[in-house]
Order: sequence, then structure tokens, then C-alpha cells
Amino acid sequence: MILEKIAAATQKRVEEQKKEVSLEQMKQAAEGMEKNTGFPLEQALRQGDIAFLCEVKKASPSKGLIAENFDYLAIAKEYEAAGAAAISVLTEPEFFLGSKDYLKEISAAVSIPTLRKDFVVDEYMIYEAKVLGASGVLLICALLEEERLKRYLDLAHHLGLSALVEAHDEAEVAKALAVGARLIGVNNRDLRTFTVDMENSLRLRKLVPEDVTFVSESGIRTAEDVARLKEAGVNAVLIGETLMRSEDKAKALSQLRGECL
Repeated sequence: MILEKIAAATQKRVEEQKKEVSLEQMKQAAEGMEKNTGFPLEQALRQGDIAFLCEVKKASPSKGLIAENFDYLAIAKEYEAAGAAAISVLTEPEFFLGSKDYLKEISAAVSIPTLRKDFVVDEYMIYEAKVLGASGVLLICALLEEERLKRYLDLAHHLGLSALVEAHDEAEVAKALAVGARLIGVNNRDLRTFTVDMENSLRLRKLVPEDVTFVSESGIRTAEDVARLKEAGVNAVLIGETLMRSEDKAKALSQLRGECL
């Protein structure tokens, strides 16, 4: 399964990184930073009718290369100018051609919150996200058993980072709620098969209390899609490929908002 493959490659990458900067060094650097952040990512994703979490993504395992001309800083600034609430940055290098440098530079260049989009399999990656300037990390229910998910969630919150806890089905939503997630992302793409079904978000929205921020991820392509999700009480949408493939990202974003159909 692709998810297990990515997780194994990520664990290997982290072990290599620890040889350069130890866990203790990374932890010390993160602990030395401001923790009383006010959780800007959570605030950003609850603003307005429906918030847009726009993704900077070069490639994916299911679609291959998405953006050949990948000026990630210009893309991030374009998203910010177009009214994105926050920016999701892929840092996984092997399958998504991401980089932690993208996250570091984008976080420094924009004033809206950033999310580290990666396959967190080690607490090292949470400390590192803090050091790189992120406001939040992605934690995937399918990758982490409940005890570890809870530990990572608590660590993120301790550092002043939000945790977008990603679920794909009823059991994973229950797991996310059990550990105290304040931000739940429902992936419409099954990470095991990579098939996409937007009904997933519409179905699972009913299981999440109003005070937990609900984000719908993947497969959102049109203003009609966004309108349906908004009607169902979804707080935010994560949009990557639709925007990444667009020449004019500001125009694409206003079309998704239904401003210029």
C-alpha cells in the first residue's frame, strides 16, 4: 500500500536527518521558540463563510508531476493576495517532490499561517515543523495508533502548533475525537487506493461536533463542490491540484468561491 511505503521512506529520512541534527538539538530549538501563539491556523480556518487552505504541491503519487514551473514562493504569495486563509506546504521529498526548505521560506514570506503537510511518523518532525516556522502539522489517523496520535497532538499543542488530524472513515473520526482533536480534516481521497469521493466529507460532517473545526480535503474542483460543502457546515476546504494546475490562481480561487462563475 502506498501509505505504508511513504511512511517507511519517511522514517528512513528522519533517521538520516537525526544524524545531522539530533532529536535533542531539534527539541531544544523548538522549545526555545514562542509557544503562546494563539493557534493562528485554527483561527484562520474558522473565519468567514468557508475558509480556503491552499496547497503548494509540485507532484503526487496518483497524478505524477502537477507543476513543472514551480516557483513556490510566488505561488504562496499569490494565494495570500487572493485571500487564502492559510497555506499547506508539502515537505515530503520522494513521492510529492516537497521540501522542508519550501516550508521555511514560505512561512517567512507570508503573513498567513502555514501547515506542514507530511507523513508524521516521529516526534522529531513536529519539533522540526515548529523550527521551520509552521503554524500547524498534519497528523494522519491511518498512520498512527491512538496512543501515539494523542502524544503527538499534545506535543503540537504544547509547542503552540495546531494539529490537523486527518480521518477517512467513521472509525478514524471517532479516533480523532477521542484524542481531543480541535481540527479534523476528512480526506475525500482514500490514501490506500487513491480513489476520490466528496460524499465522504458530507457523510462524516454529521459525526463531528460544531466546536471542532472541520476541513474537507481532496477532489474539490468547482464552486458547486464548495457550495455543497458549505451548506453541510464544513468550515474550510483544502485545495491543491485544482489551484496548482491553474495559470491564474487568484482567478481560480474566486471561481471556487463563486465570485465569477
